[in-house]
Amino acid sequence: MKVLITGASGMVGRNLAGYFAEKGVATVLTDLAGWDLSGNLLDRDFVFGTLNSQEFDAIIHLAAITEIKKTIEDPKLCFEVNCFGTLNVLELARKKRVRRVIVASSANVFGAPKSNPVSEESPFDPRVPYDYSKVVSENMAMAFHKSVKLPVSITRSWLLFGEHDQPTRATIRFIRACLRDEPLTLYNGGRDTTSPSHAANYAKLALSILTDDRAVGEAFNFGGTGPVTIRELAETVKRLTGSKSELKLLPPRSELENDPQISYPTIRKAQSLLGYTPELTLEQGLKRTIDWVKSQS
Repeated sequence: MKVLITGASGMVGRNLAGYFAEKGVATVLTDLAGWDLSGNLLDRDFVFGTLNSQEFDAIIHLAAITEIKKTIEDPKLCFEVNCFGTLNVLELARKKRVRRVIVASSANVFGAPKSNPVSEESPFDPRVPYDYSKVVSENMAMAFHKSVKLPVSITRSWLLFGEHDQPTRATIRFIRACLRDEPLTLYNGGRDTTSPSHAANYAKLALSILTDDRAVGEAFNFGGTGPVTIRELAETVKRLTGSKSELKLLPPRSELENDPQISYPTIRKAQSLLGYTPELTLEQGLKRTIDWVKSQS
């Protein structure tokens, strides 16, 4: 098997490529820059010329604008990249007659869920352009599956972390601060609740989806094995680093944050249908990420 990974420069893409290399799965990596195959998925010449000329039999489509603030400021660009870029990838997959396409969606399609854990059948409640763009991408993927039998699967991830993560994201911020014994700032007392998981766990799920026909036409919610508050995440990083950092519990930054965001999935579907089990526990994933951050210093 050879897998085309779009958005390969991101944290998830890099961890996917590393995991697949360990498992003997060949990859073709592409992003806007930094690779032998660099280009814009909105450029049809690049997609249907350059990428179409490559040999691969599966696609994992990660490429997207994910910064919420940026998608609010420029919704046109958000929908162009996240929706029309996905459309081009789906058309490419159809032309290549690939054996599987994984379209990476997001937990954001569920918005602020009214009940937890969130299952695949929970109602969508998107709020900002990014959320809506992922709903559109999911619908396009399923349209290709139902109309032309494209073997599509969808993943919806909660908080992923790992090596190569952006320094502005919570887990890396906590690790860097703890290694310097700097304060850990937790707005709203760190009461927001999610389900963090190392990107290697996502890679393991992705490989299961690529190799199991029962995944075709299905969506899978993905996260850790249970809910974790942001405060608990910070405290775990502090303990694992042996840090002297002080936790600064601050009030909400706005009235919108008065009620904590509580959202975490059930991964029972992936477990029962595909036999998924985590590659790494939360602590193992954090230790690995901490070691990587140390190596970058």
